Amino acid sequence: MLESVYEILLAESVRSAGLSCQRQVPVPIKFRGVVVDNAFKIDLLVENCLVIELKSTERVAPVHAKQVLTYLKLMDLPLGFVMNFGQSTFKTGLQRVANDYYGKIG
Repeated sequence: MLESVYEILLAESVRSAGLSCQRQVPVPIKFRGVVVDNAFKIDLLVENCLVIELKSTERVAPVHAKQVLTYLKLMDLPLGFVMNFGQSTFKTGLQRVANDYYGKIG
């Protein structure tokens, strides 16, 4: 299936478990007084603290984890996941990404 289908279904599953879940959350970039409001978009943001980046590809590239880490740093959040539904098993397609600098900014 397409990533957008997984996004809709996973968001609904998270909400039905009683957790808040936002889709396509804008990630702003601020640099020297310039703000780019929609520089990036987080696929899913759970409970305003967990970033989930969804993929549906045969292989996840290292850039996907870097993408999540960028979101975590820009949003000052602690944890994210890359979830690739294109792998043979869910476990194989799941990658945890932690922000080692969480809470140290500002």
